[in-house]
Amino acid sequence: MFSQKRELNKWFAFGRNVRQVLTFHFPLPVCSQFSKGVYAIIGLYDRKTMNMLMSFCGALHVCFVTPSFPIDTNNQFVIQLRPELQDALISLIEHYKWTKFVYMYSSDSGLTVLQRILDMAAEKTWQVTSVNVDSLTSVAFLKVFQDLDSKKEYQIILDGELERLNSILNLVIMLRLTASRQYGFLDLNLTEFRKVGANVTGFQLMNYSDPTVSRTIQEWLDFDSKDLKIPKRRLKYTGALTYDGVSVMATAFQNLRKQRIDISRRGNAGECLANPPAPWGQGIDIQRALQQVRFEGLTGHIQFNEKGHRTNFTVSVMELGPSGPKKVGYWNENEKYVSTATYSHTLNETFGLQNRTYIVTTILESPYVMLKKNHEKLVGNDKYEGYCVELAAEIAKHVGYSYRLEIVGDGKYGARDSETKMWNGMVGELVYGKADVAVAPLTITLVREEVIDFSKPFMSLGISIMIKKPTKSKPGVFSFLDPLAYEIWMCIVFAYIGVSVVLFLVSRFSPYEWHSDDQQQPEHTNEFGIFNSLWFSLGAFMQQGCDISPRSLSGRIVGGVWWFFTLIIISSYTANLAAFLTVERMVSPIESAEDLAKQTEIAYGTLDGGSTKEFFRRSKIAVFEKMWSYMKSADPSVFVKTTDEGVVRVRKSKGKYAYLLESTMNEYIEQRKPCDTMKVGGNLDSKGYGVATPKGSALRIPVNLAVLKLNEQAVLDKLKNKWWYDKGECGSKDSGRKDKTSALSLSNVAGVFYILIGGLGLAMLVALVEFCYKSRIESRRMKVLQQTYTQTHSYTQFPSGYPSG
Repeated sequence: MFSQKRELNKWFAFGRNVRQVLTFHFPLPVCSQFSKGVYAIIGLYDRKTMNMLMSFCGALHVCFVTPSFPIDTNNQFVIQLRPELQDALISLIEHYKWTKFVYMYSSDSGLTVLQRILDMAAEKTWQVTSVNVDSLTSVAFLKVFQDLDSKKEYQIILDGELERLNSILNLVIMLRLTASRQYGFLDLNLTEFRKVGANVTGFQLMNYSDPTVSRTIQEWLDFDSKDLKIPKRRLKYTGALTYDGVSVMATAFQNLRKQRIDISRRGNAGECLANPPAPWGQGIDIQRALQQVRFEGLTGHIQFNEKGHRTNFTVSVMELGPSGPKKVGYWNENEKYVSTATYSHTLNETFGLQNRTYIVTTILESPYVMLKKNHEKLVGNDKYEGYCVELAAEIAKHVGYSYRLEIVGDGKYGARDSETKMWNGMVGELVYGKADVAVAPLTITLVREEVIDFSKPFMSLGISIMIKKPTKSKPGVFSFLDPLAYEIWMCIVFAYIGVSVVLFLVSRFSPYEWHSDDQQQPEHTNEFGIFNSLWFSLGAFMQQGCDISPRSLSGRIVGGVWWFFTLIIISSYTANLAAFLTVERMVSPIESAEDLAKQTEIAYGTLDGGSTKEFFRRSKIAVFEKMWSYMKSADPSVFVKTTDEGVVRVRKSKGKYAYLLESTMNEYIEQRKPCDTMKVGGNLDSKGYGVATPKGSALRIPVNLAVLKLNEQAVLDKLKNKWWYDKGECGSKDSGRKDKTSALSLSNVAGVFYILIGGLGLAMLVALVEFCYKSRIESRRMKVLQQTYTQTHSYTQFPSGYPSG
C-alpha cells in the first residue's frame, strides 16, 4: 500500500498480511489501511474476498492493483496485472484440432475460463469434461484419471496456481500417466516441469532470454533476505507480476508528480468508516494515471484498457522435450496464434528420438505390406515387403528415427463402433497410444482426422468398379458393315433407289436426253431407262462409273450431288473400317456407376466396414443413394469381409457381380494372374492415403515434410511403378486396355468373300436363266418362222394342181 507524508513529499510503502482474517472480519483491516491515507492498494484476492474488495474500491475510489487471477468486472478501480488467456487457449485448441478434452481447474481462477470454453464447445460441438482439482487428494486424483482412462480421454488442460500444478504433475509422473496423454497448461512457468519430458504444452509470459529479465531474476536470487526472514527461491510467476505491479504504481505516481496533479487526502474522503462513506475525488486521477502506464516489464509489455485489463500483450507457446522447454509459437490479440516451430532434417536433437524405437502399425494388404516367402526364417522388419514397407523405411531415413513394424491385431483399418464409440483397427492403435505411426493404405477421412493427424497424401485414388473381364467378341460374318450404323445403311439403300428413280424421271422429261443415233431413222431413244438409271447410281456409289452419262443439265445435277454424297460416305466408311477391323473389342456390360444403378441383373457391393461403404452411406448424390439403397437391402448380402473375398466373388460370378473398391487396389489386381478382372469407368470420388500419427504428436510435421520431399523426388511414383507394373503378371502397364490393335484375320473379312461368292453364284444363275429364257424365246421364234414358212410353201404349190381346160 502506498501513502504520502506531505512534509517530506516522499512515498512510502507498507503492508499487512490479512490472509488469515475471516471473511466477516475482512472489512476491519481494509478500512484500517484506508484510514491511514493510502492512495492505492496492491495485493491478492480469492473468491471469498473478491466481491468485498471490489465494493470497497468502487465506493471509495481507491485503486486496487492485483496479480491475482483475472475477473470479468466493470469496476474501473481494479487494475489486473495477470492477462486473460481464454482467447489464447481457444486458439491453441483449434490449432491442435482438439474436439474432446478435459479441463481441470481451480475454483478461484478457472470458472471464468470454463464458462468461455463451454460457450465455445456449444458452438464448435466439442466434448468437454470439467474437473475441479481444489480438494482432490492423491487417491481421488488417481480415481479421476482411472475414470478418464476408461472414457479414453487423452487431452487434458490444467489451469491453476504453480504449487497445485506442481503437485499434480508429480503425481502424474509417479503414476506414469504421460505416455499417451497431452497436457496443456495456463499461467505456467514451463522451466519448472522439465522432468515431464514430453506431450506438455503451455503458455509462458516471461521471456527468460531477455537480459533485463535474466538480470532481475539473478538479483532476486542474490538478495540478502535474512532480515525479512524469507527463504531464497526462484522468482515465480506471481512474484514477477507483483514486481511489475509495483513498477506500475511507481510509474503512475511519478507521472502525477510531473504533471503537478494534487492528489492529497482531505477530510474523511476515502475512509470507509465515515458515515456515509465519502469517495475520494482524486481517486479518478490515480486510476487514469495507472491505466495510462506503458512500459516493458518482467511479464512483457505492460498496458491496460479502459476496464483495467492487460492488453497488447504477447504470450509464448512452449512445448517440453527432454532438453527443456522450446518455443513453438506465440499468441497476441492481433495475430492470434502464430506457429514458429522449425524442424531440422532429423528430430534427434530436438526430441531425442535416437533413444527410442517407434511402433509403426500397418496391415497385411497386397501390394502394400506382404510377408516374404521365407518370412519364417527372418525377424523384425525383414519379414515384410511391399510398397508401404519401403515407404516406412524412406520416411524413417528422412526423419531420423528407428522403428518396428507391427501388424494391426484385428486386421481392420479403423472405424468407430456406433454403440461403444470405441475405435478399432489402426486408428484405434493410434488413439489409444499403442502405436506411434500408421503407414498403410489408410484413407484420409473427416471422422478419422478428428481423432488423429494425417500427412499430405502419398497416393491419390478414388472408388472404382471391378468386373470380370469379358471375353473378346468374335467378329461377325458381316462385321465389315459395323463402321456404319444399321440406320445409315438403310438410308443409303433408300437414297440409291431414290436417286435412280429421280434420274429416270428427269431423263424422261428432259428433251436433251432423247436423241437419234441414225440420221435416216428419225425415231429418238433415251438411254436412261429404269435399269440403266439403277446401274449408273450403283456404279457411281462403287466409284467405278459406267459407259453412259447424263446429257441434260438436270441429269448432270442429279449425278453431281450423288457423286458428292458417295464421296463423303465412302471416305467415312473407309476411315472407320480400318479401326473396326484392326481392333479387338471387349464388350463390357457396365461402363459407369449409372449403368450399375439402373440395372439389377449384375449385383454390386463393397468391403463391409471401410471408407468405401461409408462413402455410399453418407452420399447425397442421387445415383449413389440409389446404389446404397440396393446394397443395404440386397439378399444375399453384397458386402464382403475382405478385399480378397470380393475379388474371388467377382471371378466366380461369371460377370454377375461387380466389386467397388479403391482404384489403386483395382489396378493392382488387374495386373495379377489369372488376369481376368478389369477396371471400368472413371473414379467415383477423389481421396488419398496418408501417413497417420496421434493427435499432437511430435512426429506429425517431420513425417509430413518427409512425404512431401519423397513426392518431389518422384520416389513415390517409382515405388508405385515397381509394385504395380514392374512386378505385374499380365504384361506391361498398357496391356490391360480393353482395345488391342492386331492384324486382320479371315473372320474379319469373311463376309466380303461370302458376298463375292454369292455374287458370282448369282451371276451364274442369272446367266443360266438368261440362257434358258433366250433359248425359249428363240425356240418360239423358230417355231413361228417354221409355221410361217410351211404355210407359205403350201400356198405357192396349190395352183399347179388344178386341171387344164
